This record gives sequence, structure tokens and C-alpha cells, in this order.
Amino acid sequence: MYKSILKPLLFKQNPEDAHHFTFSWIKRTFNLPLIKNIIKGFFDYDHPSLEREVFGLKFKNPVGLAAGFDKDAKLIDEMSLLGFGFIEIGTLTPKPQDGNPKPRLFRLPEDQALINRMGFNNGGVEAAVMRLKSRKSKVLIGGNIGKNKVTPNENAVDDYINCLDALHPYVDYFVVNVSSPNTPNLRELQEKEPLKNLLAAVKKANEEHKDPKPILLKIAPDLTVGQLDDIVEIIIETKIDGVIATNTTIDRSVLKTAVEKVTAIGAGGVSGKVLSKKSTEVIKYLHRQSKGAFPIIGVGGIYSAKDAIEKLEAGASLVQVYSGMIYEGPSLVKEIKKGLAEYYQLQKR
Repeated sequence: MYKSILKPLLFKQNPEDAHHFTFSWIKRTFNLPLIKNIIKGFFDYDHPSLEREVFGLKFKNPVGLAAGFDKDAKLIDEMSLLGFGFIEIGTLTPKPQDGNPKPRLFRLPEDQALINRMGFNNGGVEAAVMRLKSRKSKVLIGGNIGKNKVTPNENAVDDYINCLDALHPYVDYFVVNVSSPNTPNLRELQEKEPLKNLLAAVKKANEEHKDPKPILLKIAPDLTVGQLDDIVEIIIETKIDGVIATNTTIDRSVLKTAVEKVTAIGAGGVSGKVLSKKSTEVIKYLHRQSKGAFPIIGVGGIYSAKDAIEKLEAGASLVQVYSGMIYEGPSLVKEIKKGLAEYYQLQKR
């Protein structure tokens, strides 16, 4: 039904308008008792082979919702009905911010891709905390944290620690996001010394809480081999818990869409099917170079169970989807889980 009816209707709208429409529709309908039971029954799929423990957390299944879809923790209970093993909120910043001027989200149907330059638009960490306090589902939650646009890089540590402290009682793990291409100068924090200092400070702040949570780093797919080697070294040295690979790419050479159209869209990070190979190569490199020293969450271009399996075989422990759900529909989550269960059963034979 999604591909034949809903997708054509949504794709006639501006992408950001379609996103907000979908949000309000989910909020209105998923909480109706009958609809809620139907949705849960349709999307529910469990299998013992899907369960796993990663960085000390027990996941019902390895398929998560990537950050960016539910930035402000508005739909956790509703999205949990689709069968995700975990949901990542954010990126959240200490203060609310509008993000970049609109339009800032674009579809590239020929590439099954998106370009976004959202700019960490969110209602601020305190508003998200209020919603987290009232959530009912027990799905694992990740808190993706960043800095406000107006905060200079030399003061970025304060923003990350403010978010960590506010969210700490309400999320299960944290993601330090220094890899979005849409906040000016943010990616400079991926350089070796600034990144080491930031992660060390965040880890120290985390350990001041009674129950320290896992800390992950989200990286860009555009890093050089030397920079990836630095990432491995820094993660092992700071003893944070893992990596999310990868964020969106600024590489436009991967696109089939006409250059004129892409140029007219302007700046922004590319996500979607075209990111699949690039993110998998990063996962494979990190896993090989670190000798599996830390877990990796694989994200980027997962549109099928086959795509998810490729990420896991490359060295990922968990996977996340976002753009794939926009193009394939919410049933993608169940399809991936069923495909993974079949794959694991074959592995045992």
C-alpha cells in the first residue's frame, strides 16, 4: 500500500512538508486503540537469532531508526510499533534552533537519495527531556547530541556535556555527532586533537553519573584513510564504546541525477542508496584496522535485508535505516528482520 498509494501522494509534496504531514498523521492514527493493535500485529516480528548484546545493552533486534527522523523525541511510542530494536533521537542541541533556511530537504528519485541541509533544527534538549519522561514504550533510545550553530568550536565541549547531562537519565546510549556537513565548521571537530579532547571530556562527564552510558562517535563517510586511522586510535585511546558509520556524504560524484539539478539544489549532505557502498567500505576498514576492538553501527543506503547483511558482514554489530524507509516504506524494518533471521538460520546449517 505504501508504494502504490502513500508514496506517490507524499512525493507530490515538498519533502519537509511531507515529513511533517507524516508526523502528524502517525501521531493521530497510531494511538487509536484498534489501529495501534493492527499496526503492532502487522509489523511485529521476533526471532531469537535477532537478539544481541552490544556495548552492554540487550537489543531485541539489530535494526534501528537513525537520528534525524524523530529529532525531538515526539514519536518514540508510535515508531516503536514498527518493530525497531532501538530508536535514535536528535541531533539535539542545548538551545532550540530553527536550522538552515528552507527549502533544505530534497529528493533525488533517480538515485533513491535525499539531500539535506537541515542544520540541527530542533526544539532544544530540555523539550525532548519532557517528552522522554512521559514515554510508555521500552524500546532502547539513543541520544544524538551536537552543538548550537552559534557556539564556537572552542566552546563546543560545553554544549555536548550540557546535552549529555540533561538526557542522561532518559536514554540508553549517546552519540557524539561531529560529522554533519550542515553546521558551519562542525566537521573540523573530527580532526585528531579536537576530537580526542572532545571525546575525553564527554567520557569524563559521563563517568560522573552513577550509571555511565555507552558513548559512540558518528563519523562522516568522506574521511581519508589517515583520518580513519586516527579515529581508530582515538577510540581505543579514549575508550569510548563504538562508532556509527556513517553520516551523509558531500561527495556528489556518486549521483546519477543531472548535474544541473544537483547544482541548483546547492549545499547539503547526500543520503540514500548511493551511500551504501561508501559507508560499507568505511565499516570494513574500521573493523579490519581495529581488529574488531569496538562495535560499529552501520548506516547508509540500507534498502533491503541484503543491504543490512552486507553491513553486518563488513563488521557492523547493528544497523540503522532512514532514507530507505522513505523510499521503501515502513515494512522495510520487518523485511530486514525476516531476511536476517533466515540468513542466521542458514549460517547454522
